[in-house]
Amino acid sequence: MRVLRTLTAEQDRADIVDSIAQEHPLAAIRMDELVGAVVGRPAEHPLMERPGQIPGTRELIQDESDRLVYEVQADTVRILALVHTARLWPPARS
Repeated sequence: MRVLRTLTAEQDRADIVDSIAQEHPLAAIRMDELVGAVVGRPAEHPLMERPGQIPGTRELIQDESDRLVYEVQADTVRILALVHTARLWPPARS
């Protein structure tokens, strides 16, 4: 299975790493490595993770404060967001 990351997911990753790096640069590097490793997991077993809060999505709980939100379409896993638990999810609709 292919894994595609949306621009939103890439920005989420950068924002989380940048936020951590302000006070803990080494922890930010470790977090970025952890996210990189976890992103490929849904490709191996795409339906193993729990159903997401948005219909049609699934959520991989990375640790106690972050979850990876993705959807499966044919032979592709689309990473939609990396969500910190402090962030409103799913996003409020306007």
